[in-house]
Amino acid sequence: MSECYEYVPHRLLHQRVRDIASGVEGVLMAVINENVSDTGIERWMELAYIRNAAGREFTTAVANIEPAYDQPQTAAGRQNERSA
Repeated sequence: MSECYEYVPHRLLHQRVRDIASGVEGVLMAVINENVSDTGIERWMELAYIRNAAGREFTTAVANIEPAYDQPQTAAGRQNERSA
């Protein structure tokens, strides 16, 4: 994989966000346009780097992040919102 990347500005940088794919919350540390291909053909993707409460960072697609609110939602709470 190529080590090519670039930082991308984002309105939620350094704010509390939620990864809608996993439900995990944390602080958005960076958004990076990164070549994620492991072949010779480049495949670029914007990745959000989120630091959780334990201090560990993980990545998700930028489309998967949303602002987190003061009260964390449970999985059951999110399901109820969808069915309403």
